Amino acid sequence: MAHLIGQLTFLVLLGTAGFLFARRIGQIRRNINLGRDVNRSDRPKERWAVMAKVALGQSKMVVRPVAGIMHIVIYAGFILINIEVLEILVDGLFGTHRIFAPFLGGFYNFLIATFEWLALGVLVACVVFLVRRNLLPIARFRSPEMKGWPKNDANIILAVEVLLMFAFLTMNAADALAQARGLDHYIAAGSFPVSQWLHPLYDGLSNAGIVALERGAWWFHIVGILAFLVYVPYSKHFHIFLAFPNTWYSDLTPAGNMDNMAAVKKEVDLMMSGDPFAAPAAPAEETPAEPAPFGAKDVQDLTWKQLMEAYSCTECGRCTSSCPANATGKLLSPRKIMMDTRDRVEEVGKAIQAAGGQWEGDGKSLLGHYISEEELWACTSCQACVEACPINISPMGIILDMRRSLIMEDSKAPESITAMFNNVENNGAPWAFPAADRGKWTDELSAES
Repeated sequence: MAHLIGQLTFLVLLGTAGFLFARRIGQIRRNINLGRDVNRSDRPKERWAVMAKVALGQSKMVVRPVAGIMHIVIYAGFILINIEVLEILVDGLFGTHRIFAPFLGGFYNFLIATFEWLALGVLVACVVFLVRRNLLPIARFRSPEMKGWPKNDANIILAVEVLLMFAFLTMNAADALAQARGLDHYIAAGSFPVSQWLHPLYDGLSNAGIVALERGAWWFHIVGILAFLVYVPYSKHFHIFLAFPNTWYSDLTPAGNMDNMAAVKKEVDLMMSGDPFAAPAAPAEETPAEPAPFGAKDVQDLTWKQLMEAYSCTECGRCTSSCPANATGKLLSPRKIMMDTRDRVEEVGKAIQAAGGQWEGDGKSLLGHYISEEELWACTSCQACVEACPINISPMGIILDMRRSLIMEDSKAPESITAMFNNVENNGAPWAFPAADRGKWTDELSAES
């Protein structure tokens, strides 16, 4: 009877967690699809290679070796220990215990031992990360945008990981003691090189106490994992799921090759051609009811890929610590650009859901209410943030799109840039003299010779 109640409880928890996770994924998918379309399905072979190198191989993480290696330990632990979680799920569904052991034989012992060493590595790495984030004076963890929930979010996940790994090792330690005592339901299976260190803590328990400890740790571990599943889509740690598609859809154009607007580029090419008789660009056959905006003022003006990047951001701060504008005390933080974009698309998504699927506007926008003009104009377009990001996010792309909106929609730009634009328009070059006078400096050379 107790096993049946346990199975039913497990099914309810699993079903509830699965439903809540799926519902949240649907909300995020809807929000990402608010963005404009962009083609990121070309050159598939290169995309698979980028994903394998950057997301699977963690190639950009190890640029900073200490943090990179510890992240790889946590990453490997998360992936491989999930094999053990799979066994826990099957045992929970069918009321069995270590169901994979008879099928895997001696290899099962190797797997359990490997999981234990990984669990120890994850536990140690998470403790180190907690110390680094909260006690060491690391600038990228002290930025203004990291106060409040972003800091708490990181600490919650790290603390939960520590508890889950300790529960996993406690479960194994109690299991090994139950096996040694020949208790019912506990088959002799597994090798426990790490959890055996915990035996002195629990060896004095009665048989009933050992069973209660093992079952308690088992339930804590599985409930913790299901709670983690529900929590992650609301957290920066959603990059666990989005890092792979985000890197697959990376921008494969060479660094520094900015995305020009086709309609504007035609006009500029026409002006720069120098042919006064060149025909203007042919008008479109059908004029849209509402012309597309220049640049981006709100999240709907960004592409779906940019919105995916906002949800993929790990908030690690490598982009901000690499930003030369931020290093000189400017207001710009590339990490904040991504966090603001995610916060705004969440706000818009909730408003759309509350209005029955329609966007009625709320009098706010990403540009102005979340991201200021001062932040945008501080960017040097050097792409240091893009290069530093472990999963190929481009804060600069969002910055450039919003700059376009400022210039082409609102006619706002710093005086120096406005002067340059006027010179290009009037003289075909950034300099403040006409094309006919550009060669006059050679007259002096001719006279001297």
